[in-house]
Amino acid sequence: MQKDTNPVLQFSNKTNLLEQSAYKYQLQDRETPNLYRYLYDYKSVPKVPFNHRSVPMNMPQDIWITDTTFRDGQQSTSPFNVQQIVHLYKLMHKLGGPKGLIRQSEFFVYTDKDRKAVEECLNLGYKFPEVTSWIRANEKDFDIVKSLGLKETGILVSCSDYHIYNKMGLTRKQAMDKYLGIVKSVLEKGIKPRCHFEDITRADFYGFVVPLAYELTKLSEEAKMPIKIRACDTMGFGVSYPGAAMPRSVQGIIYGIMHYGGVKSELLEWHGHNDFYKVVTNASTAWLYGASSVNCSLLGIGERTGNCPLEAMVIEYASLKGTTDGMKLPVITEIAEYFEEEIGYEIPPRTPFVGRNFNVTRAGIHADGMLKDVEIYNIFDTEALLNRPATVAVDSHSGLAGVAHWINSYFRIKDKEIAIKKTDIIVAKIKEVVDKEYENGRNTVMGDYELENILKQLDYEQYEKLNHMHVKRSKKK
Repeated sequence: MQKDTNPVLQFSNKTNLLEQSAYKYQLQDRETPNLYRYLYDYKSVPKVPFNHRSVPMNMPQDIWITDTTFRDGQQSTSPFNVQQIVHLYKLMHKLGGPKGLIRQSEFFVYTDKDRKAVEECLNLGYKFPEVTSWIRANEKDFDIVKSLGLKETGILVSCSDYHIYNKMGLTRKQAMDKYLGIVKSVLEKGIKPRCHFEDITRADFYGFVVPLAYELTKLSEEAKMPIKIRACDTMGFGVSYPGAAMPRSVQGIIYGIMHYGGVKSELLEWHGHNDFYKVVTNASTAWLYGASSVNCSLLGIGERTGNCPLEAMVIEYASLKGTTDGMKLPVITEIAEYFEEEIGYEIPPRTPFVGRNFNVTRAGIHADGMLKDVEIYNIFDTEALLNRPATVAVDSHSGLAGVAHWINSYFRIKDKEIAIKKTDIIVAKIKEVVDKEYENGRNTVMGDYELENILKQLDYEQYEKLNHMHVKRSKKK
């Protein structure tokens, strides 16, 4: 008797469930572009539609971070010199730890300076971050990548009709044919392509994105070489709300590319921008729903409002995994200090983890709480994890507790038995000087070295005692 089979149903070894096989979406070519004007009319804030559909959470066993500081990052800042690029690359290697959780870093290769930086980073011999490139779609650039010995390169494959019709003057069919031809050329050079699906959150997902992903998957299988896909939320339109409709749903994009496009999680990467303050949440959502990697830049530098901050995703990784997996978090502070002191980049002082005031409290009542127990108002042990002790800014609102806390944090006094109390005479003397400053019209916070000089003048013996009792925090220029 012939066994009854149903080609529509397939058993999934991943979910261990009988599943309906994925529908194969075909390219939907059209004469005019679909600009989703009901969402993006340009004259009002973009709208978020809901269809109340949900997809399963499916975080991969292994997740990691990739970097675009030397590509997208440099598009928004003064270009780095070779020495600066190499130093930052070394710091990323150090931060990523022995497992190389900062897996790759992409570079421009257009100029002599760019290529010199690539060569010097390659000469370091690090396995991670792997040096990759980003190129224009022409034979000359392919040859440059090959000559440098790089194994992977990013290629721009714009996928929204804004780009296909309005920028390139093509139809969807013409664009797809062009992209597939470029990818074939790269594969023939023996280079692994990473296709950047630009402007994916304004693209016809089922009419172009999924069919393109599916064709790339087939091409990968034929060539027996991996083809990566980077889902680029170029304008920051992505949202992570449950039940949000396409094309803005982050989880919908990740699920659809994997489920309908046949793309494996280890070949799928998320790249976001922060135009609507959602870049970190969207990146985390991409991880949670199946993308193995998220693309970031140091301090979030990048086009317009910037990319996803790499340091933020390091902390997100530790939060989601319950471990740093060997990443060296104090290097985050080294990176921030290098940007400010050597590159001259000004970090907004209240930027989480890297701003000089991110763990500084000002309110007197908060300072009093921290004097009793630093955990009350500090997010975690920032001194142990980031080499950034919690501090208190001294101003007209600080009170005695604020002054006492400043002394203890500035001179790194941790022992409660010898710590300065808010009842100590020297605290009252400093506060008296501070109060006079603000009575005379001052409206700025007292600086560390200003307070240090006040202490010297009021009680030099006490100052010397504090200075030699414990190692003082290093001074910034």
